[in-house]
Amino acid sequence: MRLTEFWGRLEQSFGSGYARSIAADQAFSALDGRTINEAIAQGVETVTVWRAVVAAYPDRVPSRLR
Repeated sequence: MRLTEFWGRLEQSFGSGYARSIAADQAFSALDGRTINEAIAQGVETVTVWRAVVAAYPDRVPSRLR
């Protein structure tokens, strides 16, 4: 998954302001306690990061974006 697609999906799921907040402030256990921003900066593939988001917020992410 390309980075632009990742950010698009995150914004579609959470709205642009909240998506950026989640990316900066929410630590995900599936990402070894890292935030989205940290994981991406450390080279974790965006598809792996996206799967962590979907797992953490299954009711928030539309099925068409999973």
